[in-house]
Order: sequence, then structure tokens, then C-alpha cells
Amino acid sequence: MTGSVPAEFRLLDERFRNCNGDFVVERLHTGARKTEGPAYFSAGRYLVWSDIPNDRLLRWDETTGAVGVYRHGSGYANGNTVDRQGRLVTCEQGNRRVTRTEHDGTITVLADRCDGKRLNSPNDVVVRADGTIWFTDPSYGIDGDYEGNKGDSEFGGACYVFRLDPATGDLRIVADDFCRPNGLAFSADEKQLYIVDTRQEPSHIRVFDVTADGTLDGGKIFAECDFGRFDGIRLDDAGRVWAAAWDGVHCFDPDGTLIGKLLLPESVANLTFGGPKRNHLFITAGTSVYTLRVTFNGAHYPQG
Repeated sequence: MTGSVPAEFRLLDERFRNCNGDFVVERLHTGARKTEGPAYFSAGRYLVWSDIPNDRLLRWDETTGAVGVYRHGSGYANGNTVDRQGRLVTCEQGNRRVTRTEHDGTITVLADRCDGKRLNSPNDVVVRADGTIWFTDPSYGIDGDYEGNKGDSEFGGACYVFRLDPATGDLRIVADDFCRPNGLAFSADEKQLYIVDTRQEPSHIRVFDVTADGTLDGGKIFAECDFGRFDGIRLDDAGRVWAAAWDGVHCFDPDGTLIGKLLLPESVANLTFGGPKRNHLFITAGTSVYTLRVTFNGAHYPQG
């Protein structure tokens, strides 16, 4: 059932005082099994997200409020993003690949193997202004049949972070010391990459410098989760990191201090900013998708 729930912004630090928005959170849709991967299309003013166990992508139209099936038989899609040409890029856990939906609806396989070995189950994905695609590859989609297809890891159980250059097809490992890499997001200038390690205890976010040759350097722990585990992450235009967690969305100052939370009635999996001003926050949580207008804006990235 759609409707609204109270919006509780929990202040933990004075720096969070002006980070709020609507006094209610609107539930756009419910009745899914596990929502994930929200991606907002500015040109069409619609949101696409994954309902992983039901093997489908759903779509909400901002102008009409209608929700429908965008694609059934999605390869147990998890993370999604929109590239700089307005195309959907998807992590298909069940098919163990990353794909792009072209403007005419055809699907292009961007990556399914590295050095001849099948990927585990791509989880979350971001696109840089130079066109490179960065994604995490934990084993959740091959651990069982609930949100993928049970199978064996061809990397001996290792879970990597990858960088793909779709122009050349070059796919390389950029981080190999994660337990279960998950959500990831660039800083606004794309000089840093934040990556979640969901299953490392405690669940945490690490931050890397992106070098000129497209490799990662550093990797210090930026923040640790104080309630459950982290999942998807996004940055706002002030450099704050917003992280999905079991009790809601956690907000971290650029120095790594937890300054506040947006509490929700379901465990949060992912989030994204949308709308003409990037101040419309969309949140996938449990069986539902929530949204609210906020007093801050999502990070504005270079267009390449």
C-alpha cells in the first residue's frame, strides 16, 4: 500500500541540523520481495529499480505516479545506474554480467568474464565522466537461488572491484582485498571512490584515491556501521556520504563523522538523488520504495 510515514531525521551532530526535508516520507510502491538499485532518468522523469527475487525491474513515472514492470526476466538485476548518454547500466546477478540497455531497448553485454573466468554476481555500479564503468562483484547471486542462480565462484571465492573501459573492452581488477564489496560512489570531482565492504566486521566504507591511470590508491576506512550493515551509498554536493543501513540512511560528514540519520520502517538497501535539482531522494528499503524532497542536493558530476 502506498501512502506516507513520518520522516525522522535524528540529529547526532550540529552539522546535520540543516540536513532535512519533507516532514513525511512518501511510499511510492510496496509489495516487492527485495528492492534495490534505484536509478533516476532525468530526461524521462522516471525511476527504475530492481525487485531482485522476483527477477524484474520496476518503473515509477514521476508525472503520473504510475508504477509498472520495466522488464521481467531481468537476470536477477541488483544495482543500476544511468550513464552520461542516458542509458541504463545494470548488474545482473543471475546472469553474472553487467549490461547496458540501449535507447532502442536492446541489451548489450558489457562484461561477463575477466581473464576467461566468469564473474561472481555483479552487485553495484557507477559510471565515471570518462565513460569507464566501475562495479563490485561479491558472491550473493551465486550463494543460493533466492536472488540469483546458485553456482561456483571461478575466482576461488575471491570478490573483487572492477573497472571496465567499454570503448576497448579492457576489464581490470582495481581492488582485491574486500570480503564482500558492495555499494560504491565517486566524490563530486571523481578523484576519490568510496566502496562499502558489507561483510567485513564491522561493516564499513573505505575511500580510495583514483589515480591518473585509472587505478586505486589508499583504501583507508572512512566510516563504520553502528547498526547492522552498510549497502548502497551516495554523496551530496557538500561531500557528505549517505549510506544505506539496517535502521535507515546514515549521513557522514566529509571527515567521516556520523552526524545524523534518516530513520525508516524497513531496512534500507540503496538510494539515489533525482529530480531537476537533484534534491529528490529515492530510497529502496525492504519491500518498498520511498521518496522525499530534501534541503540538500546530490553531487553534481562532470559530464565528460
